[in-house]
Amino acid sequence: MIRALYDWVLALAGHKRATSALAGISFVESSVFPIPPDVLLIPMVIARRHRWFFYALVCTVASVAGAFAGYFIGAVLFETVGRPVLSFYGKEDSFAQVSQWYNTWGGWGVLFAAVTPFPYKVLTIFSGATGLNLIVFTIVSIIGRGLRFFVVAWLLYRFGEPIRDFIERRLGLMFVLGMVLLIGGFVMVRFVF
Repeated sequence: MIRALYDWVLALAGHKRATSALAGISFVESSVFPIPPDVLLIPMVIARRHRWFFYALVCTVASVAGAFAGYFIGAVLFETVGRPVLSFYGKEDSFAQVSQWYNTWGGWGVLFAAVTPFPYKVLTIFSGATGLNLIVFTIVSIIGRGLRFFVVAWLLYRFGEPIRDFIERRLGLMFVLGMVLLIGGFVMVRFVF
């Protein structure tokens, strides 16, 4: 089953609308969607290694734009949209505790979430809800998301065939590792705030 899913995602990565899908996933992942764009970025770069820079740029631009949507949700729609999203991630009650600390150190939190499996959308919403300085938010989002996507894409470009062989030989292990990172990010949300 994992092999069939992997082959399907790899085929999707070569589809003519794959770049639009990558941009869409990158955008919504920064504000509400739980699945990271890496699930499409990785097979797209593996399928077309020469386009690594373009794919990383698409992810970065769309993700930062989505981060502004998350900021907007926190700033304007916190009660109607932001609170339910934070509740989904188990963070509704910790908002009051974190908001004061967050206005001082939130830029570092956004940078951390931007480059790790930590659910970035939680901090984009917190940033808007607590009124984190928009310039700080923008700079750390661009740096963090750019770093994350460009490093992943460049590594796949540089070491593509060995990485592809490694992934295909150890598909089950890669699936488990991906799930551990994804779930671990959500578990971190419960314990960090």
